Amino acid sequence: MAESKAIVKLIEALSHLPGVGPKSARRMTYFLLERDREGARDISVAITEAIEKVGHCQQCNNLTEYDICEICSSKSRDSKKLCIVETPAELQSIEQASIFRGLYFVLMGHLSPLDGIGPEELGIDKLEVLLDNGEVDEVVLATNLTVEGEATAHYISELVRKKGILATRIAHGVPVGGELEYIDRNTLTEAFTGRRQM
Repeated sequence: MAESKAIVKLIEALSHLPGVGPKSARRMTYFLLERDREGARDISVAITEAIEKVGHCQQCNNLTEYDICEICSSKSRDSKKLCIVETPAELQSIEQASIFRGLYFVLMGHLSPLDGIGPEELGIDKLEVLLDNGEVDEVVLATNLTVEGEATAHYISELVRKKGILATRIAHGVPVGGELEYIDRNTLTEAFTGRRQM
Protein backbone atom coordinates (compact mmCIF):
# COMPACT_ATOMS: atom_id res chain seq x y z
CA MET A 1 0.00 0.00 0.00
CA ALA A 2 1.33 3.42 -0.95
CA GLU A 3 1.94 6.04 1.72
CA SER A 4 -0.60 8.83 1.94
CA LYS A 5 0.23 12.19 0.38
CA ALA A 6 0.39 13.83 3.83
CA ILE A 7 2.93 11.26 5.06
CA VAL A 8 5.06 11.61 1.91
CA LYS A 9 4.96 15.40 2.29
CA LEU A 10 6.14 15.18 5.93
CA ILE A 11 8.95 12.76 5.01
CA GLU A 12 10.11 15.14 2.26
CA ALA A 13 9.93 18.11 4.65
CA LEU A 14 12.00 16.34 7.34
CA SER A 15 14.55 15.37 4.67
CA HIS A 16 15.47 19.06 4.39
CA LEU A 17 17.16 18.89 7.80
CA PRO A 18 20.96 18.51 7.70
CA GLY A 19 22.10 14.94 8.15
CA VAL A 20 18.58 13.55 7.69
CA GLY A 21 18.16 11.27 4.71
CA PRO A 22 14.93 9.70 3.44
CA LYS A 23 15.18 6.67 5.77
CA SER A 24 15.71 8.79 8.89
CA ALA A 25 12.94 11.15 7.81
CA ARG A 26 10.57 8.19 7.35
CA ARG A 27 11.45 6.86 10.85
CA MET A 28 10.84 10.30 12.38
CA THR A 29 7.54 10.66 10.54
CA TYR A 30 6.19 7.32 11.71
CA PHE A 31 7.46 7.87 15.26
CA LEU A 32 5.68 11.22 15.51
CA LEU A 33 2.46 9.91 13.98
CA GLU A 34 2.38 6.62 15.92
CA ARG A 35 3.80 7.59 19.31
CA ASP A 36 4.12 11.34 19.82
CA ARG A 37 1.44 13.39 18.11
CA GLU A 38 1.59 15.97 20.91
CA GLY A 39 5.33 16.33 20.33
CA ALA A 40 4.65 16.74 16.60
CA ARG A 41 2.17 19.56 17.37
CA ASP A 42 4.75 21.26 19.63
CA ILE A 43 7.35 21.05 16.84
CA SER A 44 4.89 22.46 14.32
CA VAL A 45 3.95 25.40 16.57
CA ALA A 46 7.60 26.14 17.45
CA ILE A 47 8.69 26.12 13.79
CA THR A 48 5.79 28.38 12.73
CA GLU A 49 6.48 30.80 15.58
CA ALA A 50 10.22 30.94 14.82
CA ILE A 51 9.59 31.55 11.10
CA GLU A 52 7.17 34.39 11.89
CA LYS A 53 9.17 36.07 14.68
CA VAL A 54 12.88 35.52 13.95
CA GLY A 55 14.74 37.81 11.59
CA HIS A 56 18.24 39.29 11.34
CA CYS A 57 19.85 41.81 13.69
CA GLN A 58 20.28 45.07 11.79
CA GLN A 59 23.78 45.46 13.22
CA CYS A 60 25.44 42.03 13.36
CA ASN A 61 23.17 39.94 11.09
CA ASN A 62 22.59 37.28 13.80
CA LEU A 63 19.18 35.62 14.12
CA THR A 64 16.96 37.44 16.63
CA GLU A 65 13.40 38.44 17.43
CA TYR A 66 14.46 42.09 17.77
CA ASP A 67 15.74 44.79 15.41
CA ILE A 68 19.00 44.84 17.40
CA CYS A 69 19.93 41.57 19.14
CA GLU A 70 20.65 41.25 22.86
CA ILE A 71 24.42 40.98 22.30
CA CYS A 72 24.63 44.17 20.20
CA SER A 73 22.42 46.10 22.62
CA SER A 74 24.30 44.97 25.74
CA LYS A 75 26.33 47.68 27.51
CA SER A 76 28.63 45.04 29.02
CA ARG A 77 30.14 43.99 25.68
CA ASP A 78 33.50 45.32 24.42
CA SER A 79 32.54 47.25 21.27
CA LYS A 80 36.23 47.56 20.29
CA LYS A 81 36.44 43.82 19.50
CA LEU A 82 34.48 42.33 16.59
CA CYS A 83 34.40 38.59 15.92
CA ILE A 84 33.48 37.40 12.42
CA VAL A 85 31.73 34.01 12.20
CA GLU A 86 30.04 32.14 9.37
CA THR A 87 26.82 31.08 11.11
CA PRO A 88 24.61 31.85 14.13
CA ALA A 89 25.34 28.32 15.46
CA GLU A 90 29.06 29.18 15.60
CA LEU A 91 28.31 32.43 17.43
CA GLN A 92 26.36 30.38 19.99
CA SER A 93 29.26 27.93 20.41
CA ILE A 94 31.63 30.81 21.18
CA GLU A 95 29.10 32.40 23.57
CA GLN A 96 28.58 29.11 25.43
CA ALA A 97 32.34 28.78 25.88
CA SER A 98 32.38 32.28 27.49
CA ILE A 99 35.67 33.15 25.77
CA PHE A 100 34.78 36.36 23.94
CA ARG A 101 33.11 39.46 25.35
CA GLY A 102 33.11 41.64 22.24
CA LEU A 103 30.56 41.99 19.45
CA TYR A 104 29.98 39.77 16.42
CA PHE A 105 29.23 39.88 12.73
CA VAL A 106 27.55 36.82 11.20
CA LEU A 107 28.29 36.27 7.50
CA MET A 108 25.60 33.59 6.99
CA GLY A 109 28.08 31.61 4.92
CA HIS A 110 31.49 31.94 3.28
CA LEU A 111 32.90 33.03 -0.05
CA SER A 112 32.18 30.40 -2.68
CA PRO A 113 32.36 31.73 -6.25
CA LEU A 114 31.32 28.36 -7.69
CA ASP A 115 28.06 28.61 -5.73
CA GLY A 116 27.58 32.26 -6.64
CA ILE A 117 28.40 33.50 -3.13
CA GLY A 118 30.50 36.65 -3.24
CA PRO A 119 31.06 39.56 -0.84
CA GLU A 120 27.62 41.04 -1.59
CA GLU A 121 25.84 37.84 -0.51
CA LEU A 122 27.76 37.83 2.79
CA GLY A 123 26.79 41.40 3.67
CA ILE A 124 30.34 42.74 3.51
CA ASP A 125 28.91 46.22 2.84
CA LYS A 126 27.06 45.99 6.18
CA LEU A 127 30.31 44.88 7.84
CA GLU A 128 32.13 47.88 6.37
CA VAL A 129 29.58 50.21 7.97
CA LEU A 130 30.41 48.65 11.37
CA LEU A 131 34.14 49.05 10.74
CA ASP A 132 33.79 52.65 9.57
CA ASN A 133 32.11 53.83 12.78
CA GLY A 134 35.58 54.14 14.36
CA GLU A 135 35.00 52.01 17.47
CA VAL A 136 36.46 48.65 16.37
CA ASP A 137 40.21 48.25 16.96
CA GLU A 138 40.46 44.45 16.45
CA VAL A 139 38.61 42.06 14.16
CA VAL A 140 38.87 38.40 15.20
CA LEU A 141 38.41 36.15 12.19
CA ALA A 142 36.70 32.99 13.41
CA THR A 143 35.62 31.57 10.08
CA ASN A 144 35.97 27.82 9.72
CA LEU A 145 39.36 26.34 8.92
CA THR A 146 38.19 25.05 5.56
CA VAL A 147 39.40 26.24 2.15
CA GLU A 148 36.36 28.52 1.83
CA GLY A 149 36.67 29.74 5.42
CA GLU A 150 40.35 30.58 4.93
CA ALA A 151 39.60 32.43 1.67
CA THR A 152 36.86 34.38 3.43
CA ALA A 153 39.18 35.23 6.34
CA HIS A 154 41.88 36.39 3.93
CA TYR A 155 39.46 38.59 1.98
CA ILE A 156 38.12 40.22 5.16
CA SER A 157 41.59 40.65 6.69
CA GLU A 158 42.68 42.63 3.62
CA LEU A 159 39.62 44.86 3.94
CA VAL A 160 40.20 45.33 7.67
CA ARG A 161 43.90 46.17 7.28
CA LYS A 162 43.11 48.83 4.65
CA LYS A 163 41.01 50.52 7.32
CA GLY A 164 43.92 50.49 9.78
CA ILE A 165 42.29 47.93 12.08
CA LEU A 166 44.10 44.93 13.58
CA ALA A 167 42.96 41.62 12.05
CA THR A 168 43.63 38.43 14.05
CA ARG A 169 42.84 34.80 13.26
CA ILE A 170 41.84 32.09 15.72
CA ALA A 171 44.79 29.81 16.21
CA HIS A 172 45.89 26.30 17.14
CA GLY A 173 43.52 23.82 18.63
CA VAL A 174 40.94 23.95 15.85
CA PRO A 175 41.66 21.20 13.32
CA VAL A 176 41.98 22.13 9.65
CA GLY A 177 38.64 21.45 8.03
CA GLY A 178 36.91 21.68 11.43
CA GLU A 179 33.70 23.63 11.97
CA LEU A 180 33.48 25.77 15.09
CA GLU A 181 29.96 24.65 15.88
CA TYR A 182 31.31 21.17 16.72
CA ILE A 183 34.49 22.17 18.60
CA ASP A 184 34.59 21.67 22.37
CA ARG A 185 34.82 24.58 24.83
CA ASN A 186 38.47 24.02 25.84
CA THR A 187 39.67 23.87 22.23
CA LEU A 188 37.74 27.05 21.38
CA THR A 189 39.25 28.80 24.41
CA GLU A 190 42.75 27.81 23.28
CA ALA A 191 42.02 28.99 19.74
CA PHE A 192 40.86 32.43 20.92
CA THR A 193 43.68 32.83 23.46
CA GLY A 194 46.32 31.97 20.85
CA ARG A 195 44.89 34.02 18.01
CA ARG A 196 47.51 35.50 15.70
CA GLN A 197 47.76 38.64 13.65
CA MET A 198 47.00 38.28 9.96
